[in-house]
Amino acid sequence: MEAQIMKFLKEAYSIGCYKVETVTNEIYRCDAKQGTFFVRITNYKTYQEQFEEVSWTNFLCHQGVGASKAVHSSNHQYIEKIMLDEEKLAVVYKAAAGIHLPRAEWNTSVLKKVGKQIGKMHRVTGSYRESTAHLKDWYENKEYDFLTHIPKEETVIREMAYHLLTEIKGLPKNNSNYGLIHGDLWLENILVDGSKITMIDFQDCEKHFNIFDLAVPIYSAMEFSFSGGGNIKDYRQSITQALFNGYREEHDLSSDMVDTLPLFLKLKQLFEYNLMHMYWDHEQLSEEQVRIINLYRMRIEYDHFL
Repeated sequence: MEAQIMKFLKEAYSIGCYKVETVTNEIYRCDAKQGTFFVRITNYKTYQEQFEEVSWTNFLCHQGVGASKAVHSSNHQYIEKIMLDEEKLAVVYKAAAGIHLPRAEWNTSVLKKVGKQIGKMHRVTGSYRESTAHLKDWYENKEYDFLTHIPKEETVIREMAYHLLTEIKGLPKNNSNYGLIHGDLWLENILVDGSKITMIDFQDCEKHFNIFDLAVPIYSAMEFSFSGGGNIKDYRQSITQALFNGYREEHDLSSDMVDTLPLFLKLKQLFEYNLMHMYWDHEQLSEEQVRIINLYRMRIEYDHFL
């Protein structure tokens, strides 16, 4: 696999890679004399979806947004085919500056910068005029198809999911509060280099309410980055305010949309619970998986959302 990727980079991109490391089953880190690159190799999305995603993210970069920029091939293409076990699509990115911050360093100062960068992304996207016809509205993606994957026996959770989806779909949409968003802004998808913020991994971009791009980092920080030293309720309030303050420096965030934040935190929690049913083998759950899925069941059934 590594040798094939090295050969591919040399032939298709003129990148003389001397080391390849697997990051995930779709992402590979490649060290070359020209620097460090990350290669995404997947058929998770179609060529058309990936083309529109990459076109948008490159537009964001040109507009000064901290986003991951794709590198074009020797044929001036941003997506190339690669044959491994089967034919897949490859996108190559130059490594962005910055690091994944340690948990305790996700403070209000950093998160205000994150909010500002998200706001800038949403603002400049309002002037984006290229086709996004193949990028779906959020509710069209299978990960939100809660009633297909959550077992019929879980009547309380299914009823809550139905009403939540109905309520969010019914919210008023306009050009200021709805559009193309990142969709997966876990803190792991944000790099920090001093005052510079770079968002990576746009593969799950979708058309959605803008506030979902704020709900996800709040959810992520609450789940993984709070390291004690105070009350988690106070931590949530402080980071939420920091994100909102930064966002409002770049883009409108109405009080009506702020009031919907609890709905989108619930949506994110049900989204994560749904993934457990989609991708975990429920005939062979580990003890840790049983613990996690039961924790989610309790939080959702007793309405203990973040």
